Amino acid sequence: MYTNRRQFLQRLGVYAAAAPFLETPQGKAFLKAMDNAQLRTVDDLLTDERYWYQIKQAYTVSPNVMNLNNGGVCPQPRVVQEAVERYNRLSNEAPSYYMWQILDQGREPLRAQLAELAGCSPDELAINRNASEALETVIFGLRLQPGDEVVLTKQDYPNMIQAWKQREKRDGIILKWISFDFPVEDAAVITRKFTEAFTPRTKVVQITHVINWMGQILPARDIAREARKRGIEVLVDAAHSFAHLNYKIPDLECDYWGTSLHKWLCAPFGSGLLYVRKDKIRNLYPLFGAPDPESEDIRKFESLGTRSFAIEQAIGQAIHFHRMIGSELKFRRLHYLKNYWAERARKLPGVQVKTSLKPEFGGAIGLVSIEGKKPAEVQNYLFQHFKIHTVAIEWENISGVRITPNVYTTTDDLDILVRALEQLSRA
Repeated sequence: MYTNRRQFLQRLGVYAAAAPFLETPQGKAFLKAMDNAQLRTVDDLLTDERYWYQIKQAYTVSPNVMNLNNGGVCPQPRVVQEAVERYNRLSNEAPSYYMWQILDQGREPLRAQLAELAGCSPDELAINRNASEALETVIFGLRLQPGDEVVLTKQDYPNMIQAWKQREKRDGIILKWISFDFPVEDAAVITRKFTEAFTPRTKVVQITHVINWMGQILPARDIAREARKRGIEVLVDAAHSFAHLNYKIPDLECDYWGTSLHKWLCAPFGSGLLYVRKDKIRNLYPLFGAPDPESEDIRKFESLGTRSFAIEQAIGQAIHFHRMIGSELKFRRLHYLKNYWAERARKLPGVQVKTSLKPEFGGAIGLVSIEGKKPAEVQNYLFQHFKIHTVAIEWENISGVRITPNVYTTTDDLDILVRALEQLSRA
């Protein structure tokens, strides 16, 4: 965390833009809370609702709709929104000048900030628009031959599954599917199921670090180690783990990795990140044409043409906001919030929580079902009667309503959620 609020604001570089908010009573209380937080431990801050209420004031979330679908896309703090608007207005003063000659100069400093957060070299990170773009760059860029095998699960994200199926149809590769009945609270069981699918023809394994449907955390590093022993390349879908779980990319020991920054980093909508291990860059073809497709420069994956420089450059504000809270405190708070409602909900008649409550197997995302109720019925009831926004999940063998709080969610909010589930379960 930063040593004081002035340093935090200076690092954000948005003091002038945020000044109207900071002069309000809510803004002054936010600054005071940030000052006081520097003197306190993670354990102390974890359950201090007054502190988290001040964090909530840094967002512009609706007071009339309780957003518990942060598993889809996360809202941005006010400072990030204002940065996007400011950069966009600047771009419109003279687009080809301010975009290409001014804002474009901020990409390398931004890359360095992302590398510091991710724990890798800046020369291994490409800035793009979302996890699908990052991961499909790898899926379509790998030099696979007919008969080469790829191991993945039926619980992976649809965009990735569809991309692999396209390669299967186009190039004759073989997809080897495994399936889980989540939640699973034994890392060895998960790892063994992957390794049992490996054969001498397996070239790639895809690992979804956090299953988006219900929040299961997979032991990515354990699986990667087994794959690497066999010469198998490792692709990690980190759409729901980056800036959520407390880790660095090298901890996973993977070759390729992709995420959406507009999820748990709370960066602008349409921002993402691709990691390619340095020695793998040359042989990975870019998704979009580049001057030298076999270049060893990570920037060959950024040949996207015209993009929103406002969105890209405002990622920096999201990074600093995340660091203000701190990775450890953020994960522990998110896990605490999930368990806060889930531990009470699972005691209700007919209610089943389908996500692990252990921090090594589940973070913020939870899945709940009510006996005799379809997921869509539960989703509709929560919104119609309590204005709680969630999402019904029906995918493979996973069925329920996904509940996903964020750092701006308070325990008062979750008390309402539990009351709503209780009423519905007894109806």
